[in-house]
Amino acid sequence: MEFKNIMKITAALSMAVTLTGCGGGSGAGSEDSETVDAQTEYGCAVLNVYNWGEYIGEEVIPNFEKRYNAKVNYDMFDSNESMYTRLLGGSSYDVLVPSDYMIERLIKENLLQELDLDAITNIGNLDPEVIAMQKVYDPELTYSVPYFRGSVGIVYNTEHVDPAEIEEKGWDILHDEKYKGRVVMYDSQRDSFMVAFKALGYSMNTEDEGEIQEAYEWLKNVHNTVEPSYMTDEVIDTMAYPDAVNYKDLAVVYSGDAAYILAENENMAYIEPSQGTNVWSDGMVIPKNAGCPGLANAFINYMLEYDAAYDNSVTVGYTSSNKQVKDDVAAGEYEGIDAYLPRAGYDKDEVFRFNEVLVAKLSDLWNKVKID
Repeated sequence: MEFKNIMKITAALSMAVTLTGCGGGSGAGSEDSETVDAQTEYGCAVLNVYNWGEYIGEEVIPNFEKRYNAKVNYDMFDSNESMYTRLLGGSSYDVLVPSDYMIERLIKENLLQELDLDAITNIGNLDPEVIAMQKVYDPELTYSVPYFRGSVGIVYNTEHVDPAEIEEKGWDILHDEKYKGRVVMYDSQRDSFMVAFKALGYSMNTEDEGEIQEAYEWLKNVHNTVEPSYMTDEVIDTMAYPDAVNYKDLAVVYSGDAAYILAENENMAYIEPSQGTNVWSDGMVIPKNAGCPGLANAFINYMLEYDAAYDNSVTVGYTSSNKQVKDDVAAGEYEGIDAYLPRAGYDKDEVFRFNEVLVAKLSDLWNKVKID
């Protein structure tokens, strides 16, 4: 994912999440809840975390700081590329949370250190579905541990869009002229070209020049036919709280954003088109230049606990990498909101792979798509 606006939905769902007792009956609560003095245990007590904006539970950091008698400096990035640039510029962080293809790049460029899997004792809490996704680029979870997973799909207004029609057309509904002026596309070359590749039956990791040109023409047709609005974070409010001026019927969105929209607006539904889509995962990694790797491993282990993972998932809206949390949230706070559980095991869905050549090609073409 290139953009993330993960709006906090705790208030929207009238929930009060605490880290004591939110999984109390499950027997899977705070596995390592004893207090540890980080300075004594690891020789350092300051942890520098670099994550997506608003992508963490409200009590996760305060509770970690209290348990480890440590200070967490939490910085936020808005794209994998900006995170990568800062890392190459020499900035030192202990924990990063990049997306799948960027983790693959960091591994290939030898910018990560191996995790201490002996210290990450909660790895058994992970959902096998997200492990399988991450093993595409990190087969033994040597360098990364899953954080969240999600997908890309379409949120649509069921009062104006026939569910049977969108089921039949999938991504091609974005070409339907009757929705002119009422469509939102992400202002993201990676996500938008993924939609085009999948609509055309191609891999979203293709390097074929002919397929890339077809995808460009497909997106140009969307631009000319329905005159979409190109948005990033604004799409959430646009679909959750429609008004007469900024009203839209269809929007390409990430699943966690869709979960928020569906929770706020009962007229909205979410679909992952049958042509296939991008299923993605973000993971926690430790850079080579981390200043406090021992505490970083402890933080990653803590994030896999039930209570921390529960706070994370309910607050943020994305699918937890902790299987029990995923199951409990899907049956509880997000019951009936199918966007919380992205499709798994579908043969037309794909994970992005790192491909610097393809990214460069799409960058130029994406700018051309949006030119009238």
